[in-house]
Amino acid sequence: MSLDPDAAAPVLLVGVRDEFVSRPWMSPAAYWPDHPGLYGGRDLLAGGTWLALDPAGRRVAALLNGRGKPAEETGRLSRGGLPLVAAEEGELPPLDLPRYDPFLLVVAGLDGVRLWTWDGERVAEEKLTPGVHVIVNEGRPAEDANARVGHFKPRFAAAPRPGRVTDGEPARYWGEWLPLASGDGLLTDDPRSLLVRHPLADGRVFASLSVTLIALSEPDVRYDFLPFPADPRTWHTVDMSPERRG
Repeated sequence: MSLDPDAAAPVLLVGVRDEFVSRPWMSPAAYWPDHPGLYGGRDLLAGGTWLALDPAGRRVAALLNGRGKPAEETGRLSRGGLPLVAAEEGELPPLDLPRYDPFLLVVAGLDGVRLWTWDGERVAEEKLTPGVHVIVNEGRPAEDANARVGHFKPRFAAAPRPGRVTDGEPARYWGEWLPLASGDGLLTDDPRSLLVRHPLADGRVFASLSVTLIALSEPDVRYDFLPFPADPRTWHTVDMSPERRG
């Protein structure tokens, strides 16, 4: 996440979705009649999303699984609806939080970036300062000791910032940001790696399933998506034309 209020595109977001590979999902589109105009990838198990973009409102909301006390099995609610509501409203709405497992929720717009952290017992809100921020599942206090943050934060900060949002190909617009968001050439078992793949003893595989790049500006937005992180050639710009909605 990069915030520069004076830049041509004040908000830039890189989002990596890590999940079990067996969990079904669909690439970004406008799937939710109750949230018209919102775009995001759809989780087919619970129906929600991990990231929602409101192009008209110039706002994006991204969800990370957090650490802490899980919700009780009885009455537990899916966290996948949170980005949809937050992208529409620009904030974390009033919720029965104990019914949700721990999470981190980032809401970014042209008016700034806020981060909510719920650990199962307490909720905290933070307004992010201008600059580059790398948000991890362990939460803000753990960032300084995180190998991923240590590797990528200075690299994104040093990379030339993309300028005015255009309709060009992802590589042309994002420049040095694209290979960084594609993993920077690190192997998935490297502790610094942005993209992971962890085979588990029970036969399941937990891995990075997609990468998202979002740019927000007053004139326009862009939404670029990598559905196969192992193949950077699959980067493409999400079609948000009116005829694609619904």
